[in-house]
Amino acid sequence: MAAVPVPAADAPPLLELRDVEAAYGPFRALFGVSFAIERGKVLALLGSNGAGKTTVARVCSGLITPTSGDVYFDGGPVTGWRPYKLTRLGIVHAPEGRSVFATLTVEENLDLTFGRTRNRAEVREALDRAYSLFPRLGERRQQIAGTLSGGEQRMLSLARVLVEQPRLLIADELSLGLAPIVVDEVYRTLERIRDSGTTLLIVEQHVHHALAIADDAIVLVKGEVAYSGPVSELGDLQARVLGGNASPSGHDAGPGSASEQ
Repeated sequence: MAAVPVPAADAPPLLELRDVEAAYGPFRALFGVSFAIERGKVLALLGSNGAGKTTVARVCSGLITPTSGDVYFDGGPVTGWRPYKLTRLGIVHAPEGRSVFATLTVEENLDLTFGRTRNRAEVREALDRAYSLFPRLGERRQQIAGTLSGGEQRMLSLARVLVEQPRLLIADELSLGLAPIVVDEVYRTLERIRDSGTTLLIVEQHVHHALAIADDAIVLVKGEVAYSGPVSELGDLQARVLGGNASPSGHDAGPGSASEQ
């Protein structure tokens, strides 16, 4: 693995939100949210369902424009920029769900994505990189994507966004609806992505896996920041605010939770 560049001591945060507010029509979802992500670090964005986590992720990737406040990337203002412009800067959003072409094979899904702006040699290199990160996809490269398990489809959708070789990857609820063994595999991949030097914003309702690889954490409660700081100092706030949302395995303990292989 290539050496990870060390940022200059005076480098600004890679991403910073300052007093960001956001709304869906008359419904206010965020209230003065501020935080920063340093280069090469992992930030876990935590909170119960409806706390505003996905809204923050969408603000960061340009899918939602804040009603007030500012967003900075690499020291420059990007508030209100369109998603495709932010993607060109290196911000890539891996949303919850399975963003795959169900009637195409695994390789056709990847080839279609990789081939948009690359020559064949670059496409081959990108495919090799995807199969290295996700060996299971390599084993199923000729399988129709719609016949993959839920976890495999999640891996394929993540592999498709990683072709952009992001500087900041926003991983939005990647564990949602997956069996614990599959979540373990997804998070092992996120660890490899982190180790390659990519900065990660991990959005999670289920905290166990996110806290295991995060340097810092933000806890949202009803659209406001209840905690911002190192994971090591989260302390009893984890139990008081987050503990009821996750079982020890990091997944819903309630009878209505679903899982997929």
